[in-house]
Amino acid sequence: MSAVRIFVPIDAAALSVGAEAVAQAISGEAAARGLAVEIIRNGSRGLLWLEPLVEVETAEGRIAYGPVAAKDVSSLFDAGFVSGGAHALRLGKTEELDWMKRQQRLTFERVGVIDPLSIADYRAHGGFKGLEKALALTGGEIVEAIKASGLRGRGGAGFPTGIKWKTVHDAKAEQKYIVCNADEGDSGTFADRMLFEGDPYLTIEGMAIAAIAVGATRGYIYLRSEYPHAYRTLQRAIVKAEAAGLIGASVMGSNHAFHLEVRLGAGAYICGEETSLLESLEGKRAIVRAKPPLPALQGLFGKPTIVNNVLSFAAVPWIMDHGAQAYADYGMGRSRGTLPIQLGGNVKRGGLFELAFGISLREIVEDMGGGTLSGRPIRAVQVGGPLGAYLTAEQLDVQMDYEALATMRAMLGHGGIVVFDDTVDMARQARFAFAFCAKESCGKCTPCRIGATRGVEVMDRIIAGVERPKNIAVLRDLSKLMTDASLCAMGGLTPMPVLSALNHFPEDFDRTPSPRQEIALAAE
Repeated sequence: MSAVRIFVPIDAAALSVGAEAVAQAISGEAAARGLAVEIIRNGSRGLLWLEPLVEVETAEGRIAYGPVAAKDVSSLFDAGFVSGGAHALRLGKTEELDWMKRQQRLTFERVGVIDPLSIADYRAHGGFKGLEKALALTGGEIVEAIKASGLRGRGGAGFPTGIKWKTVHDAKAEQKYIVCNADEGDSGTFADRMLFEGDPYLTIEGMAIAAIAVGATRGYIYLRSEYPHAYRTLQRAIVKAEAAGLIGASVMGSNHAFHLEVRLGAGAYICGEETSLLESLEGKRAIVRAKPPLPALQGLFGKPTIVNNVLSFAAVPWIMDHGAQAYADYGMGRSRGTLPIQLGGNVKRGGLFELAFGISLREIVEDMGGGTLSGRPIRAVQVGGPLGAYLTAEQLDVQMDYEALATMRAMLGHGGIVVFDDTVDMARQARFAFAFCAKESCGKCTPCRIGATRGVEVMDRIIAGVERPKNIAVLRDLSKLMTDASLCAMGGLTPMPVLSALNHFPEDFDRTPSPRQEIALAAE
């Protein structure tokens, strides 16, 4: 009798709530009962409120149980869960869960399904087909396919990926580079980490396709140091891919070479900005470069360089395998394809949902997310990371689309959504935006370096009730200066959460400070 395959996530989110203890308990219990089981450490399905989510492979499909604690394992075996038996934690077929059925999982189609480090498993689920098809095309043809797909940068700016690739393709140089920006630092974002821990070969494949398209032979993944699990998985995946001849001196037996390395950052948020990242990669202090020249023409070590976000590279294999039009058929307007949306904060069902552009923010937060965890009314939702705008409960019908959000003076960013209930103090949130910028600024330009510090001081006076009308006028003037004069988006976008808080929640800027607030301000 063959061993029953049981899937227990090794994703950092699952590990944080006891997945390792669950895996050990399952192994021990099976041994004690003389049952043959094979435990597969897969990635997370993204339904984080159900983690650890354990799946059992049965004749009718994979059956999910969750959230499972180590203390539940004995009763699960008693209920015959190795054959999909009934139990209070039984959720049913994983693919039939409502949160799974409602998604359009293109980038994350294998995450949670496969053994992350098994090349055979990756291939069995369609892996490397995009790279095989790319090898049969010219670089120009690959670039045109990416342009036709409508893929835009998933890191925040939303710049058309195909145009960036064409610029590097057309540039003349003896050396070109591919750089993956995996410095995922926005609050409420974790898609890059989940992808690396659950399907690392996907990004490797996407970067290899980019290298073939533009004639690059070297690539770097710049990973934030706070992701040790992802780092170990990526390192092992690259070694395995090289040993299998998929990358390295010859990409799948072709004349193309592509050598790939992972480099760890040092915890600087500013390295999410591409030129600051390149400075860090070169071993320098992470300071933003003036543009032009663009990195596409003078990037890493002064050579033409593609710098794309993880999710941008990860979308490429699907496009090459299924065709540009198939990808463009998802989405709306100028926002084509799908976006892995990360939902967090005060929300009942937080996690990752991959959906085509066009779904409303209300559907995500209230329907898929289930509203606030506290059960209190939603007051504000921040979209796009710590520099994104705060939207009110009345604005949640906006569609998740680059242009639709821009009309509301908001941005999509990396797809992170953070929910707040009616206990949030929006004046304090505005102060936090300035304090965050002051701490994370590279310091190169005065509007950002000094402006953020002055912003904290102005907010302190407003919260303390000191000449509020005058200080609010100063706050607006300072915000305009930072928006118009900052060298990069760090200072340029900091006023976005500040002004959205001020415009949408003015009552929070006109409260009588409590003794507790005054003590807190004095301490800061």
